[in-house]
Amino acid sequence: EPNLLDVLPPEKFTILPNTAGCYTADDAVRTLRLARELLDGHALVKLEVLGDPRNLFPNMPETLKAAETLVKDGFDVMVYCADDPIQAKMLEDIGCCAIMPLASLIGSGMGIINPWNLRLIIDNAKVPVLVDAGVGTASDAAIAMELGCDGVLMNTAIAAAGKPVLMASAMRKAVEAGREAFLAGRMPRKFYTADPSSPTQGLIGS
Repeated sequence: EPNLLDVLPPEKFTILPNTAGCYTADDAVRTLRLARELLDGHALVKLEVLGDPRNLFPNMPETLKAAETLVKDGFDVMVYCADDPIQAKMLEDIGCCAIMPLASLIGSGMGIINPWNLRLIIDNAKVPVLVDAGVGTASDAAIAMELGCDGVLMNTAIAAAGKPVLMASAMRKAVEAGREAFLAGRMPRKFYTADPSSPTQGLIGS
């Protein structure tokens, strides 16, 4: 039978085993151990432990349990999680190499529902933070990067677009623009304060 690894050979591409579809820590750990065996010791993995098949929200107690087991077993764990700053920090303290909070539900395209929680996670993290779910269009990706995310993972936003290739191009530009805006630093917000940046000296009548 045709094998995906024949098309994407591990010696040429970085394969990222993923536990999407697992609902218990034991299933997730077993899946990734099998993947490591298949990929000759490959340690970088993506951990997802889902809690509800209707919304694909993460089961955080099972996620924390699986993460602890996998890190102790020598895996480099990138972990899908809720946008809870406390639980995100717990995953980092366990030893996960990247924190991947959802911005909104997987496949929903609802964008960044809670930017404040996302910013708290970013500010507290010493490992990369990547938005893992909910991006619907280029402006969502730009906002995630402007908040300080290190990257954005996406699938449905491109796959379900009217013109996927064009949307992929838009997403790349949005990520680059958002990152540059974060590095540049936005101007302070000034509510009810008129402070023009153009000079007023030398105007007629002044």
